[in-house]
Amino acid sequence: MQLDIHNIQGGKTGRSIELPNEIFDIEPNDHCIYLAVKQYLAAQRQGTHKTKTRAEVHGSSKKLHKQKGTGGSRKGNIRNPLYKGGGTVNGPVPHTYHFKLNRKVKDLAKMSALSHKARANKIVVVEDIKMDAPKTKEYASILNALKGESYKTIVVLSEYNENIRLSSRNLQDNKTLLLEELNTYDITHAQVLVFTESVINSLNAGIEDMFGGADTTNAN
Repeated sequence: MQLDIHNIQGGKTGRSIELPNEIFDIEPNDHCIYLAVKQYLAAQRQGTHKTKTRAEVHGSSKKLHKQKGTGGSRKGNIRNPLYKGGGTVNGPVPHTYHFKLNRKVKDLAKMSALSHKARANKIVVVEDIKMDAPKTKEYASILNALKGESYKTIVVLSEYNENIRLSSRNLQDNKTLLLEELNTYDITHAQVLVFTESVINSLNAGIEDMFGGADTTNAN
């Protein structure tokens, strides 16, 4: 799959680059995407919810009245779950919601999401962005030129750049990530993916290193 390379002004440079078909042109596996997104969202949950049992709430442990002879029902202490302020039966306790996914499943999900974006023409390739100082206005103009300012945009870089990070952090609906930080949730959540030229070159040079060599032959 060939894509034009744009400059930071949004114009075409007259050059094109080949997107690796092993990543951007596979038959998408939507169930793998579902599992990867579900795992990502589950991992964001704190799991700190907690209610007190009858052993933990404040209150006397004295039996309210004797067992027999009152004409009423049998009663234990005031911390009984049947009473207001009593303990909770089978309430939530702190736990993690994280679950394991195999590496090949996660890699296939990521490549499937990228294939969906490529088929929808939501991928833009730009020359490497270089900034000598943090300037949010300048960075916003670059995104605007690439038709990304009014969309949820992810800019994927090949290496960390402090000036770009500082320039992009105050822009709404924009995220700047390194290639190794890209995940299935971010890909599906974004409306436009902007890859720098060096990122695509890295993918072409070492697909197995970037995605663990996932098998895409059984994508259905």
